[in-house]
Amino acid sequence: MDKQGHKASRTVEVTVLSAENLRLDRKSVKKNTYVIARASPLNSGSTKTDFEGGSNPSWNEKLTLDLPFQTRFISLEVKCKTSSGDRVIGTASLPISDILEDYTPENHLHFLSYRLRDSRGGRNGVINVSARVKMPVDSVCPSATKNPSGYGCSSSWQQPALGVPVGHQQNYYSGVVTGVPVWS
Repeated sequence: MDKQGHKASRTVEVTVLSAENLRLDRKSVKKNTYVIARASPLNSGSTKTDFEGGSNPSWNEKLTLDLPFQTRFISLEVKCKTSSGDRVIGTASLPISDILEDYTPENHLHFLSYRLRDSRGGRNGVINVSARVKMPVDSVCPSATKNPSGYGCSSSWQQPALGVPVGHQQNYYSGVVTGVPVWS
């Protein structure tokens, strides 16, 4: 918490979907892969191990991480369990700017793919994820409409529509035009 009693971080949901073309020592990975997502050294989450996907594993697993405001990226590390211990297949960085852009609402779900790099910096497959930043209720909902779960508003509150009404619609929310301002 900061001095005003506000939470000094947000929550990010990263769903690790799958990976493609994973190799270990220039050979296709056979099995036993998993992913570690890190927002900081003490703040990480891990998927379960995929035992069947080989070089194209699938996890479809949601990891929830605390995201301090100063965090610039989330590290994604794909590993493989081998008889000699766990080995890093490849890493990728998910920039926070990719999921928290100037004109994107904070609860927007992004589908992203990143090139994995091995320990020598060489290309080693692709990781597919989805991610969203969860906004604390205090910053979006009037206090009387907070959802008991801590995120989102109760059904009695509607977020104001953005845009300009178009035409002679009975319903203000149909026929709304939105845009992004452009400065020269």
